[in-house]
Amino acid sequence: MYEGRKSRLRLTRQLPLHLLILPSVVCLLVFNYAPMTGLLMAFKDYKARLGFWQSPWVGMKHLHYMFTYPDSTQVIWNTFLIASLKIAANTVVPILFALLLNEVRALFFKRSVQTLVYLPHFLSWVILGGILTDILGNKGIVNQLLSGIGLDPVFFLGDGNWFRFTVVVSDVWKEFGFSTIIYLAALTGINMSLYEAAEIDGATRLKQTLHVTLPAIVPVILVVGTLSLGNILNAGFDQIFNLYNPLVYREGDIIDTFVYRVGLMNGSFSFATAVGLFKSAVSFVLIVTAYRLAYRFGNYRIF
Repeated sequence: MYEGRKSRLRLTRQLPLHLLILPSVVCLLVFNYAPMTGLLMAFKDYKARLGFWQSPWVGMKHLHYMFTYPDSTQVIWNTFLIASLKIAANTVVPILFALLLNEVRALFFKRSVQTLVYLPHFLSWVILGGILTDILGNKGIVNQLLSGIGLDPVFFLGDGNWFRFTVVVSDVWKEFGFSTIIYLAALTGINMSLYEAAEIDGATRLKQTLHVTLPAIVPVILVVGTLSLGNILNAGFDQIFNLYNPLVYREGDIIDTFVYRVGLMNGSFSFATAVGLFKSAVSFVLIVTAYRLAYRFGNYRIF
């Protein structure tokens, strides 16, 4: 009896908080979970004239066709390769930059550099895509400079191998400053007495970095690295969609852009849904695996 009265009292006190979060929950259900019923299209031969529910069932036809489609293997490989390169680069570069920035003692200069490198993160790929196209295009500033010094122009956005390089480098340039925040926060938590003891023992700044700083932030690196595994199939639709063209479809086309072209441009809605479902299923497994690895090696928990 007492426990029931206590629970009702707790519910009464927390009711304003539940009402406060209610609009967000409703939006989440309407925009994130309700559309998931559209996954049934992966198992139907969707016809617009028949509607969503009246279209005939075809079972695993589209999923089977996905693995026999000529471009599917190349698209999956492109996604895996580009995403892996991005994850590796976006892990190493922020760590190095945070270590370098941590050595700066001039506070004004340090904050100015932080502001400059954070800024690209807040710009959309629509804006950056136009800027990069103007800079790296055939008549762009970079190729004009190369021609001016007697070198052959480089087709950054027209050659498949150069396109992958451009995608990875531009993504690192956009995101590494914001990612550095995590490692700078980890660096501030290192006990300064460790540096004092190392300095007394005659350790140089490089040795202090190798034997004090890096071991102290290894748990953070492990957590960030393992959690990144969940994005192994997210190669960045916004970026590639704003940069690629038919010349680089073979080396630059990823699952998301492939689904957009096949599903929306060609009208193969069921096939595109099947491809998207495959990506979501693999991503779910990778995310679960990543969180288990993060818990095991970095003692990371969501709650």
